[in-house]
Amino acid sequence: MKLFKVVPLITLSFGRIASAQLASGYPLGPLTSSDTKWGVKVCDVTNYGAVADMSTDLGPPLLAAFNACKDGGIVNIPLGNFAMATWVTLSGGNAWGINLEGIIYRTGTAGGHMIIIENSTDFELYSSRSSGAIQGYGYQFHSQGTYGFAIHDIALVDSPAFHLILDTVQGGEVYNLIIRGGNEGGLDGIDVWGFNMYIHDVEVTNKDECVTVKASFDGSNHFLIENIYCNWSGGCAIGSLGADTSITKITYNNIYTWQSNQMFMIKSNGGSGSVSDCVFENFIGHSNAYSLDINGYWSDETAAAGNGVLFTDLTFNNWKGTCAAGATRAPINIICPDGNPCDGITIEDFAMWTDTGSYEYYKCESAWGSGGCLRGGSAHTSFAVSTVTVTAAPSGYSAAKMPSDLPSGLGITTSIAIPTVPTTFFPGATPATKRAYP
Repeated sequence: MKLFKVVPLITLSFGRIASAQLASGYPLGPLTSSDTKWGVKVCDVTNYGAVADMSTDLGPPLLAAFNACKDGGIVNIPLGNFAMATWVTLSGGNAWGINLEGIIYRTGTAGGHMIIIENSTDFELYSSRSSGAIQGYGYQFHSQGTYGFAIHDIALVDSPAFHLILDTVQGGEVYNLIIRGGNEGGLDGIDVWGFNMYIHDVEVTNKDECVTVKASFDGSNHFLIENIYCNWSGGCAIGSLGADTSITKITYNNIYTWQSNQMFMIKSNGGSGSVSDCVFENFIGHSNAYSLDINGYWSDETAAAGNGVLFTDLTFNNWKGTCAAGATRAPINIICPDGNPCDGITIEDFAMWTDTGSYEYYKCESAWGSGGCLRGGSAHTSFAVSTVTVTAAPSGYSAAKMPSDLPSGLGITTSIAIPTVPTTFFPGATPATKRAYP
């Protein structure tokens, strides 16, 4: 589910590229010249109802012209200003093309793709006068969003991709929700960006994002995310982060994580901007790969231009439980950009112990603050990875478990059963809002 719409101007779907390099002996581009196509047939959109009046919808005439010329010819969009209010899929066709001389202006408000060209061969899209254009008015779209809403008391099950995307939203509440996805990457639970969001009492099973705050063009701020049950999941996170990051005043509270990639991760690689003034408190984890993981060199993300995102004034308080192997993946792993060291990081009441082995590591790089392996003082300069070895279980690490912890991830080759909405999401915590049906 996506609450704010994406509108790519043109999408081409012709097949899969097998290699990053060009293959010798294979032709590139259309097989038939545009002159030959013009000689076969010309389907001018104005003959199918299009009018260059900035009012008449170009969508249906464009589709009709394509259907008339899909077996050979040119779909011609002449000089003039055309409004496009509905989107079209141009599927199939051979030895055809679109000659765009005029300008197409987006006037529709739907999401999706304005023009999809799929399963076609010997195709060409061009402007013989170099005058054609498509104006998507993205600035209008970006200023919109979804405001004042609630999503609650439902199950989202076995999505082929992300389960719930909250894109540029404001003043919303999500609660009493259960998400069940397969044990595979790319099946995010909840991704959210915007302003003033309350997400609580949610259970997620998958192998990617549990409940994750993403960056957006105008930032994400003032979120309260609490009573979250990551039940065999990828774990909660902030990121991935790139240029001009602006994330602030985010609170994660009462987060329970079982058999997941991490309890919490902030991930970036290069970039700029900041994540600031955030609180992560009352975390319980059992048998997770990573626990507290800040990674300014996350290798799964292509490096962005910049000295790195600044992580500043972040508090991690009252973390308890176990990690899978603390000597392999340090329960405190704070790797900050050398070009923009972290500062003002506070770790307190942190008691995580390893499931296997008799010791664990804390690792910090260019990270300043207090607690764990953080370096104190006011220098805030870069430093190489510093390791602290912990050889005894910290006091108070034992923590409660949830009764519905799954024994394994869910498969991706068979159907996933639809579960009921739970009545508990964190040990000892009562949901903030009662379930709609007892």
